[in-house]
Amino acid sequence: MLARRTVLVALASTAALALAACGSGSLEAKGSLDPEKLTIYSAQHENLTQAWAKRFQEKTGIKVQIRYGSDSSMGAQIVQEGAKSPADVFLTENSPAMTTVQRAGLLAPVDPATIAQVGAAYHPSSNDWVGIAARSTVLVYNPSKISESQLPKSIMDLADPAWKGKWGAAAGGADFQAIVSAILATQGEQKTAAWLKGLKDGAQVYQNNIAVMKAVNAGQVPVGIMYHYYWYRDQALTKAGSKNTKLLYFRHQDPGAFVSISGGGVLKSSRHAANAQKFLAFVTSKEGQQMLATSDAKEYAVGNGVASDKALEPLDSLEAPKVDPYTLNGPKVIELMTQAGIL
Repeated sequence: MLARRTVLVALASTAALALAACGSGSLEAKGSLDPEKLTIYSAQHENLTQAWAKRFQEKTGIKVQIRYGSDSSMGAQIVQEGAKSPADVFLTENSPAMTTVQRAGLLAPVDPATIAQVGAAYHPSSNDWVGIAARSTVLVYNPSKISESQLPKSIMDLADPAWKGKWGAAAGGADFQAIVSAILATQGEQKTAAWLKGLKDGAQVYQNNIAVMKAVNAGQVPVGIMYHYYWYRDQALTKAGSKNTKLLYFRHQDPGAFVSISGGGVLKSSRHAANAQKFLAFVTSKEGQQMLATSDAKEYAVGNGVASDKALEPLDSLEAPKVDPYTLNGPKVIELMTQAGIL
């Protein structure tokens, strides 16, 4: 699906980021943290976070260090650390982890000028954090195993017993839990619990989104739920895990059309609050968002006036459900998934 020129641009951008990492050294903090440096807790893609931090450091002279982890573990760590957290900035892949930190009262409001740099749909109504990227829920399917006319019309259809053993999901991951949070926000607790029962009884559970895609590609299951960018990354490279598959976008404000927002927030306890705000301003700026759009991340840019990778379905065509990211309830989702025997 990618034009040759787009592939070359994407690969060149990837190579440039890799060379930058090799030439300047990693900013990852593997040991004790330096209290004089701006500290970023990041669950975002390491290559992208590294590139943003390096460029910010070059532009401002502000020294940066990064500690990496998953959405849920980093969010829980910040809540546990509370006002004593050494983190200045928190970057997530999905918004529920950010909302968990926000509800603990640990975030400082983001500068209004930074909020204004992203589209209205890409920050919470509270303005306590800001969107830095986005990813769309998709159905990946194998046309040799299922025809287009047989595909589900809604993600909710997959709970039907007729789909038993015919779909896959990485149910234990933060990505999937964010998708469930959108189902909860749009469909309510009762319907979400019923859908999760259908998942427990009928879905094949895989370790991660890539495993879901590969299973569909290999014909183990005809369809799977995941985020879009895994497919586009593979298509831009060898297509080894996706050559036998296509994507379905549910659209029509279906919960399966959910667009998850990656967030950036400043900790209220930050020792370097002004510099932390500057970092978020850079990430959401035209330059920062263009770095995202031309990287190998294949996520959507959310900055005003910045076009995402041309290979992607246009973000404004996805007809995602209108969900205030602030309302996404990660802890409740975990409770419901645990009750369903999924976690």
